[in-house]
Amino acid sequence: MLWDSNLIQKYNISGPRYTSYPTAPQFTGDVSKMELIGRMMEGSNLPISLYFHIPFCAHLCYYCACNKVVTKKYDKGAEYVELLAEEMRLRALMLDRDRKVTQLHLGGGTPTFLSVDNMRTLFKHVEENFNLVKDDSQDFSIEIDPREVDNAQLVLLKEFGFNRVSLGIQDFDPVVQKAIHREQSRELVAKVLDDVRTAGFKSVNFDLIYGLPHQTTTSFMQTIDSVIELNPERISVFNYAHLPSRFAAQRRINDEDLPSADEKMSILKESINALMRAGYRYIGMDHFAKPDDPLAVAQDNHELQRNFQGYTTNANTDLIAFGVSAISKIDGTYVQNHSDLALYQNSVENGQLAIMKGYISTRDDMIRHDVIMKLMCDFCLDSREISTKYRLNFMHYFTKEIEGLEQLKKDGIVRIDRETDHIIITVTAVGRLLVRRVCMLFDQYLNKQTTFSKII
Repeated sequence: MLWDSNLIQKYNISGPRYTSYPTAPQFTGDVSKMELIGRMMEGSNLPISLYFHIPFCAHLCYYCACNKVVTKKYDKGAEYVELLAEEMRLRALMLDRDRKVTQLHLGGGTPTFLSVDNMRTLFKHVEENFNLVKDDSQDFSIEIDPREVDNAQLVLLKEFGFNRVSLGIQDFDPVVQKAIHREQSRELVAKVLDDVRTAGFKSVNFDLIYGLPHQTTTSFMQTIDSVIELNPERISVFNYAHLPSRFAAQRRINDEDLPSADEKMSILKESINALMRAGYRYIGMDHFAKPDDPLAVAQDNHELQRNFQGYTTNANTDLIAFGVSAISKIDGTYVQNHSDLALYQNSVENGQLAIMKGYISTRDDMIRHDVIMKLMCDFCLDSREISTKYRLNFMHYFTKEIEGLEQLKKDGIVRIDRETDHIIITVTAVGRLLVRRVCMLFDQYLNKQTTFSKII
């Protein structure tokens, strides 16, 4: 991966993150719930990836754009687990019990808001309803707030089969932490990391955010140095998107305290350079991993996938998601649960799936999905794969898009190897940071009014 300031300045426009295609703004409540349920029941023979959204947080982080409920009433965890159990029962009736679950992820919110007893109950219901794979191929992970976890939780997670944790770090600078209302010392994180290692977890991810108030290149590089010293297997460096009109908590962040666009670019550039010098591989977008980490291995084997959790291993799984606001994807059909906890609870308690909206992909959507995901995950697309799978002439089908690639080719963002009946599109080293811009050429919905974050 190479840095080119001029190209980044030219192409750093707003665009989707392509955790799905079509993207979430296309989901609609106009789709018949019965039709969505019917599509889910048709399903496929693919392995299953399970996601559980735990919305509760004991603390409000001002930067956060996730669906969350801020409370210190920990008894809410038990009530919520019972809702998840009933939703699992309803969903499991629609699925082949023999389909294997190869991935499981707990996100939030703060999943470790759940007590050990809550977790044990949740896992019991998971095992009752699904066929879990527990061998070297499994990928069971959880997001952890270092302020809200204890050894008993870690031991239980490991016993159940979890093998990866993601720690929310954001920044080690106390000034930044105070401004975003997330104060956690490096010493606390180091202790939690030691507990995680002692419990037997082999893969740890650190989440960082650049663009937060009071950050400078110098201060953030101190955080990067500390992260490298702590030696996680994966690191994510996310761009903070300041959208106070959409997310009320962000209104507590003063605009004048945010780093300038130039400073943000400097922070990102120096972070990338430092991580790559330390031996981390740039996976894509905002993800880095050690070369022997399963994420890097999956990319080498063309098995990387992108979903609502970002880049993950084990391509070709159906995603079944539970909890408030959770999004499932089954063979081109997207289904999103109610984002309001009361509405979600009312539906489940009445024996109904808590469907708020969804989307049923057309054939064109599925073709474009495969093109975009191939570029996002492999940085390369051989048109013959698409032509063969969908029995079409790629060169004719995407005539307009191929013409649009020419300018990106001139600027060195992509390389195009053209033959009579096919082309191979390769995102160059200098274009990898701008891969979203390449994918946008194949997105037919971008003319609709939607607010996205900047590409970088």
